[in-house]
Amino acid sequence: MSNDSPSSYRERLWPSPGLMIALLLLLPAVAMVMTPINATFAIPAAIAVYVLIAGSLVLMSPVVQVVDGVLSAGSARVPVSALGEIQELDDAKLRKTIGPGADARAYLLVRGFIHRGLRIELIDSEDPTPYWVVTSRNPQRFAAAIEAAKAGVKA
Repeated sequence: MSNDSPSSYRERLWPSPGLMIALLLLLPAVAMVMTPINATFAIPAAIAVYVLIAGSLVLMSPVVQVVDGVLSAGSARVPVSALGEIQELDDAKLRKTIGPGADARAYLLVRGFIHRGLRIELIDSEDPTPYWVVTSRNPQRFAAAIEAAKAGVKA
């Protein structure tokens, strides 16, 4: 399947621009700590720490995708034929779904800087995981791709 078919979807859960801007607070913090030790290296060390942490967040951003009848979220994979009901989650529903009442067996791929997502029921009796919760900046398109892939598998 091509990446532009209705049953395929790919999204990298990049850190939000707000998070990257907030990380800029590392610059003065690291510089203040380094100045008494070596003032010459305070600013370069602060920049290096920022680049290291921001780069790590970007490089470790998980990918969520639906390709060839398989849903992948991070390192987890499940065939779409094992998926049941899909529920779109707004901010409040997402918080409730992953809150104290959540099933400990559920698979969560949640990024705190993304406030929408999907709750995807698993109907495979062999799998002890009752559902997945996956954050997405585009949950409608993500859900539509899963449904299209499920329809393609049944056909």
